[in-house]
Amino acid sequence: MNVATSFAFLAGTAAPAGGSLITVLPLLLLIPLMYLFMIRPQHKRQKQWQEMLASIKAGDRVTTTGGIRGIILSIKDDAIIIRVAPDNLKLEVAKSAIASVTTQDTSSGS
Repeated sequence: MNVATSFAFLAGTAAPAGGSLITVLPLLLLIPLMYLFMIRPQHKRQKQWQEMLASIKAGDRVTTTGGIRGIILSIKDDAIIIRVAPDNLKLEVAKSAIASVTTQDTSSGS
């Protein structure tokens, strides 16, 4: 009986070696999935935001991350000056604080 038990024990130890690959496989698949669903879309949004900041010009309507809306009067290196209604107040805000831009259409005049 001891020989039969020994063979059964040796046969049982070989199975976990193949089983360890099965347990590691989901972790290895997790890395590409994280890239596809988290990292890549974030890089895409960051690139679109940088292109938007590079294309702003005087006369564009902007909204800051703080919710302030105004019209761009002038652009400096790292800041812009916007005019805020209703008192035509001039504010200097960082370019990185711009959340969205709506270009002013100059062709619509009556």
